[in-house]
Amino acid sequence: MAGNLVSFHCLTIALFSPPLGILADRIGRLRVLVPSLLLYAVFGVAEAFVSDIVPLLLLRGLLGAASGGIAAASLGLLTSLYEGETRTQALGYATSSLTIAGILFPLLGGIVGATHWQWTFGLYAVSIPMAFLASVVLREKRSTSQPRKNKANDKLRQVLQQPQVLFMLLLVALCSVITYAVIIYTPLYLKTAIGAGPVLNGIFLASRAVGAATVSALGTKWLIRRLGSQKMVAVGFLLMALTLLTIPVLNQIGWILSAAIVFGVGLGITLPSLYGCLADLAPEHLRSSLLASGTGAGFLGQFLCPILLAPVVHPHNLTGVFYTTAGIAVIVAIVMLVKEKWGRNPEG
Repeated sequence: MAGNLVSFHCLTIALFSPPLGILADRIGRLRVLVPSLLLYAVFGVAEAFVSDIVPLLLLRGLLGAASGGIAAASLGLLTSLYEGETRTQALGYATSSLTIAGILFPLLGGIVGATHWQWTFGLYAVSIPMAFLASVVLREKRSTSQPRKNKANDKLRQVLQQPQVLFMLLLVALCSVITYAVIIYTPLYLKTAIGAGPVLNGIFLASRAVGAATVSALGTKWLIRRLGSQKMVAVGFLLMALTLLTIPVLNQIGWILSAAIVFGVGLGITLPSLYGCLADLAPEHLRSSLLASGTGAGFLGQFLCPILLAPVVHPHNLTGVFYTTAGIAVIVAIVMLVKEKWGRNPEG
């Protein structure tokens, strides 16, 4: 029940991101972003005052719905302000920001919760000043050629039916499955293999996040010029596969942390490239909708991760998880390299 409680918001993010992305394209991204930030604070703080499992699940679900609105509107707003390589770099900054938040938020939660556990939920209230800043600082670039509602629905349906779009959404989901597998199963494996405690496991996860943040912020634009988006996705998945293959054979802390950083670099290359590819596949007035579908696919992958990997999870031997996810990453990389080659030489 605790596991379901922790991950339940991933399901509602997946379910609510697409419709809220469509709403953001229709009424404006800021009109979705600001209320979503306020509701995020309300539902998050309210969890501190509830102790029964059903109301907690309900609040976690509503928190996920608000998160879906934040993700859909902010990604749509971001991609509407930039184009091409600059947009990929901006998405890299977004990935970097999310990764850094993933490091700081649990640390702050631990510090605040050490005083009293209920105070931890007060951290969700940070979205209230963010909502105020968003309404004051951000200015939305609206499309000059907004289609009518029915035409927009038809156009979005056409975009979502494109094989390339469906393939990219699948890759976002698989990337999330692989990433969440590392987050869930590596601490368990390290505890069994080398007796790692919470501190070392926290350092491992932070090292992964540092690698992702660094390459997303600094290297994305340069790499996309050198390789192109499809090769970048392939390289990112290959780096993640390399890390996953080495985790079961490492037993020294230095090598383990190095592997975590390499995995983070692969993740930092892959995610901005995938979202950049998705943004390129949609007209400007539908980008929030399509990127929200990408967000939904990513969180659906997180929610499904333990379910999909259950057949290879053994309580006393987790190596099957790492080899399976590494195999998935290698297959994706090969497919992307083949697609890129055929794209350059269709007759081949």
